[in-house]
Amino acid sequence: MKFIILGCGSSMGVPRADGFFGNCNPNNKKNYRTRCSALFKTKNENILIDTSPDLRQQLLRHKITKIDKVFYSHIHSDQTHGINDLRIFYIKNRKQINVYADLDTSNYLKQSFSYCFNSYSKEYPATLKLNRLKKNHIILNQKSKIYVKSIKVKHGNVKSNCFIINKKLAYISDVNKIYTKDYRHFKKLKYLIIDCLRYDFHPSHFNLESVLNLIDIIKPKKSILTNLHTDLDYNILKNKLPKNVIPAYDGLSINL
Repeated sequence: MKFIILGCGSSMGVPRADGFFGNCNPNNKKNYRTRCSALFKTKNENILIDTSPDLRQQLLRHKITKIDKVFYSHIHSDQTHGINDLRIFYIKNRKQINVYADLDTSNYLKQSFSYCFNSYSKEYPATLKLNRLKKNHIILNQKSKIYVKSIKVKHGNVKSNCFIINKKLAYISDVNKIYTKDYRHFKKLKYLIIDCLRYDFHPSHFNLESVLNLIDIIKPKKSILTNLHTDLDYNILKNKLPKNVIPAYDGLSINL
């Protein structure tokens, strides 16, 4: 199984649409960041986490020619507004794609992108099937099973979902607090991929100091910082980090 960070940038990406790089060196390719999405690949399926506004670019870059399922972490536009790029995968197979979302995110998707879930004519059928995101999902991988646990975390004024795969890898792109009662689910992780927006405090995201404090508590073998803003140059940030913590970059791939 392989896990790919398709995009690791904050809500406006790096550079922003106006070309602003902030503190990031434009000569370093790892500072070019699309908005957050991720993919985990099994022998059977390609499972997408979130549909970033940059999804088309991400899929083309990685030559991803099929999507079987989508898990949504939360309601915000930088995780949802690439949803229309899923349409081509329906056209190829004439089969609705299963997407999984919590209640708030489901209501937002149905209201904002009703055409994806409702058939208005033969020419424009529903392309997606909306399903309730459960606390535990089982995904078949040939003769084995993959267990995906979703855990609610705080993300400012909304809740976001962390996804833990086979108790080995946790992916959580948008968070400013993990509830103490849930720490037990993060024990003995091999990889923690987690939000680190910037150096300064932010009310909806971990900053560098707060995420390093959390890593000291959870103690994963390796941590990867994502949702990186224009404040965070790849090389400068990397040089500030402990040896078991690295910044993400678009295309970073992990074999599980």
